[in-house]
Amino acid sequence: MAVIPVALAGRSYDVMIERGCVLERFAESARPFFDGYGSRAIPFVADANTARFFREKIDAALSGEDRRAEWFVVEPGEGAKSWSVLEELTDWLLGLGVTRTEHVFALGGGVVGDLTGFACAVTKRGCGFVQIPTTLLAQVDSSVGGKTAINTRAGKNLIGAFHQPSAVLIDPLVLEQLPDREMRAGYAEVVKYGLLGDAEFFGWLEENGDKVLSREPEALAHAIATSIRAKAKIVAEDERETSGVRALLNLGHTFGHALEAETGFSDRLLHGEAVALGMVLAARYSERRGEMRIDDAARAARVIDDAGLPSEIAALGLNCNGAKLADHMRHDKKMEGDTLPFLLLKGIGKAYLARDVALDDIAEFLDEQLQAH
Repeated sequence: MAVIPVALAGRSYDVMIERGCVLERFAESARPFFDGYGSRAIPFVADANTARFFREKIDAALSGEDRRAEWFVVEPGEGAKSWSVLEELTDWLLGLGVTRTEHVFALGGGVVGDLTGFACAVTKRGCGFVQIPTTLLAQVDSSVGGKTAINTRAGKNLIGAFHQPSAVLIDPLVLEQLPDREMRAGYAEVVKYGLLGDAEFFGWLEENGDKVLSREPEALAHAIATSIRAKAKIVAEDERETSGVRALLNLGHTFGHALEAETGFSDRLLHGEAVALGMVLAARYSERRGEMRIDDAARAARVIDDAGLPSEIAALGLNCNGAKLADHMRHDKKMEGDTLPFLLLKGIGKAYLARDVALDDIAEFLDEQLQAH
């Protein structure tokens, strides 16, 4: 078992990584967060797929404690992160009488975690919640750090709050149920930690990425723990993304969010797939600026391609030009006046925040990429 602290002033919490901590020993792992409910039902939020796989095990574990769960089940996908579902969820929590000292359990991927976290941030001005991530992407990224949000017509994650969980329970066993495509999408975020600040870990992934993707227990546990430690350190230094340190976690996301917007935030391009391609584009744009060696940019593309993730924008078959993709970026929440900071690279493990990037130049670069290969 690994217990990784996220050290924040007044809001510190632990991330537990243990095989079986949810599927085999849930009551033991989560018991400290049952307090306050008495005979009342404990609220769980899940999507329909997650509920189908894990609800019965959770109910059985609670039954052994003479407790019971009440479930709020949403449809899978980004559509659940909406004003209407948020309203339904907060009304449901209020109807259950959840207090500020009690905890709501978010069982699912990033969508469920984002939605539940934001609902808990605004319900009674803040109640507690526990993250139980069931996708690799959520385990290594979105469940830690306190970013919560919903989507709007203007873009993704533009309405939200920083609201830290009280704990994160990570059970690698739950990934046995994860479709291979979702596993690969989550792996993109693992690669991100090596690419942005840990060249040694990146090299380890070049040699062992296939073991992580095949869910080999030791390799998977190492990848998850290394990713969480990297994120916990960055979040502790810059919880609310004010100093620029936490912005490093957005490597690949500016390009990626534009690609997601162009594909309608749909299953045509999963978030992790968009981030993977976004990191390749960030590496190639850095090379184009003369800041990254061509062989390092090629390594970045190769580790993405070897994982079965998209590494060529032309292969997406988009019906748009670079200017349209760049225009999507104007809605990015990181815009500063007329400037959009970009995460670029000076080498493997050497990400930095560039504030001198012109969107017109990005549009020209993207036109080149759309016509390449």
